[in-house]
Amino acid sequence: MPAHSLEARAVVRAAARWLALLESGQASPADLQRLAQWRASSSLHESAWQKAQLLRQRFSQLPGELAMATLDRPDSGRRALLKQALGIAALVPTAWLLSRQLPLDAWAADVHTAVGERRQLTLSDGTTLQLNTDSAVNIDLRTGRIVLVRGEVAVKVPEAVELNIRVPYGQVAVSAAEVCMRLYDDYCRVSVASGAATLQPLRGAAITLKARQQASLRATGLGPVTAVDDLLLGWREGVLRLDDRPLGDLLHELRRYRPGLLRWAPELEALRVTGTFRLDDSDRVLALLAASLPLEVHARTRYWVTLAPREKRA
Repeated sequence: MPAHSLEARAVVRAAARWLALLESGQASPADLQRLAQWRASSSLHESAWQKAQLLRQRFSQLPGELAMATLDRPDSGRRALLKQALGIAALVPTAWLLSRQLPLDAWAADVHTAVGERRQLTLSDGTTLQLNTDSAVNIDLRTGRIVLVRGEVAVKVPEAVELNIRVPYGQVAVSAAEVCMRLYDDYCRVSVASGAATLQPLRGAAITLKARQQASLRATGLGPVTAVDDLLLGWREGVLRLDDRPLGDLLHELRRYRPGLLRWAPELEALRVTGTFRLDDSDRVLALLAASLPLEVHARTRYWVTLAPREKRA
């Protein structure tokens, strides 16, 4: 997969986050300055920002009351009319829509998953792949290469098999080991669950990570080597495990598995949480959090959920 396609997708998602921050009304003067610097740093950034603004203007013409009424009423005629006019994407915030747009390279990948879907397969050489939510890979066993196009993948490679996993920032050589790789907007985190793996960045020398170590591949080279974060690897078993960690850690991960919008009040992130939460029923996870923590779940629809501090009763 061409690196420029992956870079373009990352830039679009970054533009979506900037747009979401502005729409939230919580952007500080420092945030605005950083946005200006981000736009000025690359013509690709500025182009993505202008496209985001155009998309925002297009959908802002739809009255919010009409959108919600159409979504909540079982009137198929109204729904069909709205879909024909602006598309179902108009029913959600523009920034969310923009950030969720899958480029054609992800849909055309050899294997991909939708939001909330996880998939496992075994290749002819005995290698086991697990794709996390909203992920895509291309596979070429003739060259012993896998390209992570989007999202996150866990790869377990047997002995006597050598496999290279490529990302926009370099590649990882794996044999007789299990690694987990996750693409972010500007880097790829590599975690070694067992065995060892060699990370080769586009710039700089290669390093070998041992079991229970992780590091990041970046455009500028390698990030620091740290201990594996177990929260970020539990998805392979379909769970998120936390032991006295901030609720924000759980919510940021849980949001990846929901095919809709999940928001929360910032003050909730500091609450502490312990438990094992199953990824195949995120609605139940939210219900459990509401039952055990001082928060409330407000759902406009299944796909538009907000968490807020629980109101104190007189």
